[in-house]
Amino acid sequence: MSASTTAILRHDWSLAEVKALFVQPFNDLLFQAQTVHRAHFNANRVQVSTLLSIKTGACPEDCKYCPQSGHYNTGLEKEKLMEVQKVLEEAARAKAIGSTRFCMGAAWKHPSAKDMPYVLKMVEGVKALGLETCMTLGRLDQEQTEALAKAGLDYYNHNLDTSPEFYGSIITTRTYSERLQTLAYVRESGMKICSGGILGMGESLDDRANLLIQLANLPEHPESVPINMLVKVAGTPLENAEDIDPFDFIRMLAVARILMPQSHVRLSAGREAMNEQMQALAFFAGANSIFYGDKLLTTANPQADKDMQLFARLGIQPEAREEHSDEVHQAAIEQALVEQKSSEQFYNAAV
Repeated sequence: MSASTTAILRHDWSLAEVKALFVQPFNDLLFQAQTVHRAHFNANRVQVSTLLSIKTGACPEDCKYCPQSGHYNTGLEKEKLMEVQKVLEEAARAKAIGSTRFCMGAAWKHPSAKDMPYVLKMVEGVKALGLETCMTLGRLDQEQTEALAKAGLDYYNHNLDTSPEFYGSIITTRTYSERLQTLAYVRESGMKICSGGILGMGESLDDRANLLIQLANLPEHPESVPINMLVKVAGTPLENAEDIDPFDFIRMLAVARILMPQSHVRLSAGREAMNEQMQALAFFAGANSIFYGDKLLTTANPQADKDMQLFARLGIQPEAREEHSDEVHQAAIEQALVEQKSSEQFYNAAV
């Protein structure tokens, strides 16, 4: 199969086809992925996002990889939903260090009616700063999805995590079909989809292939596809999982790039454990998005200055964003904070 044919957008990938990509000689696979990548993106630009946990811990889901699950004792300090003002301050810092997208994550099974107004104000405030907005809040119903879209949310993150066949070994408190339904609501609302999975949980090659097939065979490809390497956290059922082979992880990125040529493939959780050479190989395989900053929700991430040093050595630059004047940004911050002052006081009294 030539690289030119795989650059065509497809939504009908079979397991045999995808496994054939995975088992190619490594150099052939990377050459194909890089060829596809260059047909759709500037190979020396990487989209940069910052991720903030806006509500931490005590999640009722039983995801075996997650330190925020209330089912496991990981020593994680629980935190209530952040005040809108503090979220906007963090977003302004993220923009100052070069992020173009600000992602906000809450450890919920689904957002409550009580919390939704504050979540919507966060979206509006971050959007006013000139940043792209992204949230991950768990399962959404149609009304919540439409409200987020109306508030200006650009992306909604809802990972499939793994294949439908392996999913029940990792999560029992939410079904695969519920995840797909949330993605359908997001797409119907006009928002962009961020959805990917995790490697290193004991899954097979078929599971990795079937995860990518689920994403690539959606009616529209996700605009962002995060590929995570399991971060093993003491107290979770996967704390002693076998390490994934670094070349297998790079293969996953490359196949994701081939199957979804126009999507941003994000080198996501696990970068703290990757040396510079592995990260450089990941970019060559077609990864063109990263999380930037000291933390990914509750786990470590390479510090921003280290990322910029690596970018400089590789000749990579952050993807450009639409710029606005500092006066516009400052006015937007001040306006959002004024609007929130009374509602913040009410929320703090209520909780």
